[in-house]
Amino acid sequence: MSKGFYQVPTAFNEPVKSYAPGTKERELTLNSFKEQYNTTVDIPLYIGGEEIRTGNTKDLFPPFDHKHKLGVYHEADKALVEKAIATALEARKKWAAMPWEHRASIFLKAAELLAGPYRAKINAATMIAQAKTLHQAEIDSACEFIDFLRFNVEYMTQIYSEQPASVDGVWNRLEHRPLEGFIYAITPFNFTAISGNLPSAPAMMGNVVVWKPAATQIYSARVIVEVFKAAGLPDGVINVVYGNSGMITDTLLDSADFAGIHFTGSTGVFNSMWAQIGQNINKYKTYPRIVGETGGKDFVLAHPTACPKEVAVALTRGAFEYQGQKCSAASRAYVPASLWNQVKEYMTADLATIKMGTPEDPTNYVSSVITEASFDKLAKAIDQAKADADAEVILGGKYDKSVGYFIEPTVILTTNPKYTTMETELFGPVLTIYVYEDAKWAETLKLVDETSIYALTGAIFSGCRYAIAEATEALVNCAGNFYINDKPTGAVVGQQPFGGARASGTNDKAGSILNLLRWVSPRTIKETFVPATDYKYPFLG
Repeated sequence: MSKGFYQVPTAFNEPVKSYAPGTKERELTLNSFKEQYNTTVDIPLYIGGEEIRTGNTKDLFPPFDHKHKLGVYHEADKALVEKAIATALEARKKWAAMPWEHRASIFLKAAELLAGPYRAKINAATMIAQAKTLHQAEIDSACEFIDFLRFNVEYMTQIYSEQPASVDGVWNRLEHRPLEGFIYAITPFNFTAISGNLPSAPAMMGNVVVWKPAATQIYSARVIVEVFKAAGLPDGVINVVYGNSGMITDTLLDSADFAGIHFTGSTGVFNSMWAQIGQNINKYKTYPRIVGETGGKDFVLAHPTACPKEVAVALTRGAFEYQGQKCSAASRAYVPASLWNQVKEYMTADLATIKMGTPEDPTNYVSSVITEASFDKLAKAIDQAKADADAEVILGGKYDKSVGYFIEPTVILTTNPKYTTMETELFGPVLTIYVYEDAKWAETLKLVDETSIYALTGAIFSGCRYAIAEATEALVNCAGNFYINDKPTGAVVGQQPFGGARASGTNDKAGSILNLLRWVSPRTIKETFVPATDYKYPFLG
C-alpha cells in the first residue's frame, strides 16, 4: 500500500465471477445479451453534453452473425471534429482546476457501477460487439476495466503525495499539472477495458480528451459512455467521435492544442501518426506525449526439461482464447524434439473438445474473428501453409464465413524457423510451431530473439533453473512482459503492468504509475520565507 489518500481495497483485484451453470451472474448476463441483441441502437457522437446524430450512418453487425443488424452509428465530419476540440478545451478550464479528489471520486464511482448494476450490460455488449465468450468478457469489460479505474486512482494519489525535500527557510513543492491542450485517445476492438482506460487515464489526471473508438467496438463503447455519465463525469471532458479515421486523425493532429496521443492498435498506423506528429511539430504549443501499444508476435519456448502437458495447455489457452485476438496471444512456439510428440498428443486431444460458435452459448470456447478482412487474411495464411513445402497444417485449418467469421483453432508445423507465420502478425487463432533439436537450446534462444520485430510478450517453460536464468537474460529485449512457466497472456492490472518495446510500442505500461506520469507536466515551486537582502556571499569577506 502507498502513502496516498486512497488505497485499493483489501481484495486488491476485482474478483472474477464463475458464471457456472445456475449462477445469478450467468442468468443476468445472458438475459442482458438477449435484450440488447434484440434492440436496435442508434449511437450518436458525444460532444460536450450533446448527442449528435448526423444522418451519415454506418451499420453495426455482430461478427458471429453478420446478417443480424444491431443498429447504426453516426459519423462526424471535419467541422464536428473541430467542435470536439473546442468543446474539450472549454471544458478544460474547469476540469483542470477541479481538486483531484473530486476527479478521483468520479472514476471510483464508475468502477462501482461496473462492479454492480452495469456489469451484466457491459459484459453482454462486449459479447455481442466483439464476439467474446462469457468468461473472456468478464475478465475484460468487468474485472480489468474496474481494476484500471481503481488502481489508477491509487497511483494518482502516490504521484500527488510524493514531494521534494525542503530545507530551513525554504518550502519546495511539486505540482503535477495536466498537459496544455487535449489528448487524442484511439482505442482497439479487442479489449473493452483498454477502450475505457485510454481516455479515462489522462482525464483522471486533469486532461481533456477526444476519443475515437474502433468502429468494431462502438457498440460496447456506448455503454462506457453511459457509465461515465452515470458516474458524474462533466460534459466535454471526454468527447467521442467516429468516422473516417484519416480525416479525424489529420484534423486532431493539425491542431496547435494537440498535447498527446494514447493509442492501442497496429504498428503501421502508430508509425504513420508518429511521422505526422513530427512533420507538424512546429505547430504545437507543447511537445506532444506519444504513448502507444502496438503489435506482437509472441512466443512460447519450451526447454527439454519442461512438462509437456503444461506446455500444451499454455499453447491452447495462450493461442486460442478469444480467437487469438489478443496482442499478447501466443502465435509462435519452439518445442524440443524430445517433447514434441507428447505436446502434440495433448494439444490434439484438447482441440478435439473445443466448441466454436455464438458467445450466447457458454459452452463455446471460441467464437468468430472480428471482421471479414481479418477472416480473409487468416484464411489466406492457412491456405498458403497447406500449399507450402516447409509448412503443414496439423490441427484445425477449416474456416467458414457464411453466418459469421469463424476460423477453427489452427496449428501449423514448420521446418523453417523463419517461415512467414513465425514472423508476421496475424491476430487470429493460428499458432505456428517449430521443433528444434534438444542440443540446440542456445541457438534457439538466439533464434527467438532475432525472429520478430516485436517485443511484447513471451513465455518460457523449463524445470531447470539454470535454463530459466539463461533464457531470462538471453531474451531480455524481446518481451516487455516475460512469463516463466505460464502462458504469455492474461496480464493483471497491479500485478503485471503491460507493454512492450521494439515495434510493440513505447512500453509505458498501462495500468501502472508509469503510464499516469505521461499525462502530467510537473511544475517545481520554491518558496523562500525570508529572502536575502545582501547580494554578497560569505566568501567575498
